[in-house]
Amino acid sequence: MRRKSAQDSFRFAGEGILHCFRTQKHMQIHFVMLVLVLLSGLLLALDTMEMLILLFCISLVIATEMVNTSVEAVVDMITQTYHPLAKLAKDVAAGAVLIASVNAVIAGLLIFFGTKPIERIRRGVPIQSPDVTIVMVVGILVLTLTVLMSKLFTGRSNEGILQGGVVSGHSAVGFFLAMTIIFASGNTFVAILALIMAVIIAQSRVEAGIHSIQEVVLGAVVAIFLTSSIYWIMPRIREKLQDNETHQTQKQSERTINPSYLLQPPNQTKIGDGYIIGRK
Repeated sequence: MRRKSAQDSFRFAGEGILHCFRTQKHMQIHFVMLVLVLLSGLLLALDTMEMLILLFCISLVIATEMVNTSVEAVVDMITQTYHPLAKLAKDVAAGAVLIASVNAVIAGLLIFFGTKPIERIRRGVPIQSPDVTIVMVVGILVLTLTVLMSKLFTGRSNEGILQGGVVSGHSAVGFFLAMTIIFASGNTFVAILALIMAVIIAQSRVEAGIHSIQEVVLGAVVAIFLTSSIYWIMPRIREKLQDNETHQTQKQSERTINPSYLLQPPNQTKIGDGYIIGRK
């Protein structure tokens, strides 16, 4: 029997993840939620610790979902009839997923609604853009997940998951790095060099016959849209939220009763033998 190599171990682990994604509806929802949560973290400019907590919580949910799937497969392999112990095994595995999901929801609520950026938005204090390192790591992770999900949803096999597909992953990553350099550097010469490198990467995939021009262009469009959202759209959304909060605060201040008004003596108007007390 041939000894299993490290490459085989990674390949088998990848096949397990892909199988869970294809067969489990909840797993697909978890991956979509992972992408949305990471993008929301960039929108609110969360720090490294908060992003790590969110990533850990969602990864824990995905891991427990995979364990639940494996337990169900083993139980179904042993018995196809009802057995109390088989039911107990499946229920316990499902309970682990539930606990991890509740933990992730609580962590998300505490971070997103109790975080400093939310308080700064309410006070009208400008929020700084997220660190470039966080943008790079989260952006590449989001791009990788998006490309892999697009291949899985289009019925790509496990053997061809890393090559070909409707979206070129190499082109997407290349243009993402190029656009990040453009927004971060502000140097025209450096921006041109970055774009040339991205085009060379995309051209190499076409010349190798791995991707078509349409797939390479689609990868570039996805990357450009993501980086533009992070560096151009998200800052304007934050500014809009801050302007709305500032405007509402000013309205509340205008509606507040002036304390000096309450200290003014009332006017007295004499009618007959009595007085009617009133204010100006």
